Amino acid sequence: MSFDATLRFRRLVSGLPKTFDSFGEQALFFGESLRYIPNALNRYRRETVRLIAEMTMGTGALAIIGGTVGVAAFLTLASGGVIAVQGYSSLGNIGIEALTGFLSAFLNVRVVAPIVAGIALAATIGAGTTAQLGAMRVAEEIDAVESMAVHSVSYLVSTRLIAGLITIIPLYSLAVLASFFAARFTTVFINGQSAGLYDHYFNTFLVPTDLMWSFLQAIVMSVAVMLVHTYYGYNASGGPVGVGIAVGQAVRTSLIVVVVITLFISLAVYGGSGNFNLSG
Repeated sequence: MSFDATLRFRRLVSGLPKTFDSFGEQALFFGESLRYIPNALNRYRRETVRLIAEMTMGTGALAIIGGTVGVAAFLTLASGGVIAVQGYSSLGNIGIEALTGFLSAFLNVRVVAPIVAGIALAATIGAGTTAQLGAMRVAEEIDAVESMAVHSVSYLVSTRLIAGLITIIPLYSLAVLASFFAARFTTVFINGQSAGLYDHYFNTFLVPTDLMWSFLQAIVMSVAVMLVHTYYGYNASGGPVGVGIAVGQAVRTSLIVVVVITLFISLAVYGGSGNFNLSG
């Protein structure tokens, strides 16, 4: 082994302890945040309600377009429309454009709506949470909270976990409905397919259990995204620049987490067969 290769290997090995320390620190923070959820429900109900209102509809002038509900609705409307346009065109090339309703019922529930809701959650609620906690950390407000004998993790982190968990339910319901509406509107009113034909294949392939699994996936994603963003915000350092860096790291990590959770839940629930049979 040459000297350069040996030096690179030593640098790689020397960074491993820091990596393991970081994983351990995150695991301890996540465990503590989840452990103090009952305490937050008991003592900080008003703060939790305030956070729920802030996360869903936004605050001030941004309440019109900046709330998570609005962002998720626009994203899922666009994605549902894209599925209808691409599906109708692609299936029409082989003469089975009637199955566009099948694509809407299949893809929106299993892939598009969960991922879009997770992205909306990370880009709005998650990024805002990281920025808020990071600003409090660099301004020493978190230290001030602890000096008043208030458990900072319970008051600042666990309350946001609860709010994110509650927020995802109406948010995801709206996301699924918006994707269904956009796909049907584009297929029936723009592409000119019969409404009865579309509804027949859509209702045939829309499995209620898939919707339940999709909701479970959204709930798991919301918890994971909020844990990631609260961790980076709570441990931000380095002034305003450090807060910006923490927001960027949190968004990148949460987007990866959203895709990984979608992959593993899809493999666990549907396996390799897709859990449906298409015959004719």
